[in-house]
Amino acid sequence: MSPTLLISIAAFVGVAALIGFIAMILRDKSDKGVEQRLDVLTGAVSAHSAKDSLLKTSILSGPLNATPSIIEGIVARFRQLRLLFEQADTTLTPSRFFGISAMLAVVGALASMVAGFPAPAIPVGALVMACLPLLWLMFRRAKRFKMFAVQLPDALELTARALRAGHSLASGFNLVREEMPAPISKEFGRVFEEQNLGIPMDDSLSSLTERVPNLDLKFFATAIVLQRQTGGDLAEILDKIGYIIRERFKIWGQVQALTGEGRLSGVVLLGLPPVLFLAVYRLNPDYVMMLFTDPMGKKMLAGAVIMQVLGALVIRKIINIKV
Repeated sequence: MSPTLLISIAAFVGVAALIGFIAMILRDKSDKGVEQRLDVLTGAVSAHSAKDSLLKTSILSGPLNATPSIIEGIVARFRQLRLLFEQADTTLTPSRFFGISAMLAVVGALASMVAGFPAPAIPVGALVMACLPLLWLMFRRAKRFKMFAVQLPDALELTARALRAGHSLASGFNLVREEMPAPISKEFGRVFEEQNLGIPMDDSLSSLTERVPNLDLKFFATAIVLQRQTGGDLAEILDKIGYIIRERFKIWGQVQALTGEGRLSGVVLLGLPPVLFLAVYRLNPDYVMMLFTDPMGKKMLAGAVIMQVLGALVIRKIINIKV
């Protein structure tokens, strides 16, 4: 076994032991989280005062007696990761997520060694494989947000028709839950269930806009809050918001058609260098290894990576036109 591999294994074991030690220190064995959730449900504490709590956004998503594991206790300090799980609408737990990432990292390292890649490329292969679950979560999140944005105009019109028929706003949310598919049915249904539990409408809508950071949804939530405070025809407001969203989708479709060539060029220009590197490495490894062994080659490789990143940012800036 080579010294480089031994050093890598020792470093991995040391980092894993350090993370485990920190996890044992930070582990919260008290029932504070359960008590806080019970206070919200029974009305002993207002939902507004519990808004900054991690459990407030998932009051309906788990049992009251759920006990977090060690990793979940650490991740609880990082609310954005748990919020990412909610936004992606996945049943993954933090423990399972990090376990899958660790397994894929080991698989990536072993695959790199079996393929005969140089030693500096082995950690890169492990890192790429470990990032796959996070990329999958981001892709699932983006797909869900896109579907929600498409469904939002229909949901607003359905709610407006329910209001004109004499139903309450909560009944309009329930109608969206019953008549429309996911993901909007699940999010509006969650608001309706929170209303049944006694949570104020303002707090429920605030949680909704936090789970789904959609600009049109924020307009919708703001319109409801203002209408409840000042009065007015909420059905007409919802119709106008729905019309504006549909017109924005038309303009966005035209922008996507006009920037299609730029997006395709960006994919080709960014994907071509790594593909050529792998192809040349398979044909003539000694020729490519100059980039890792020669000092000038290392500088050229670092400059190429920096230029690739800058090029990606510039292309993204050009084609990312906000509507």
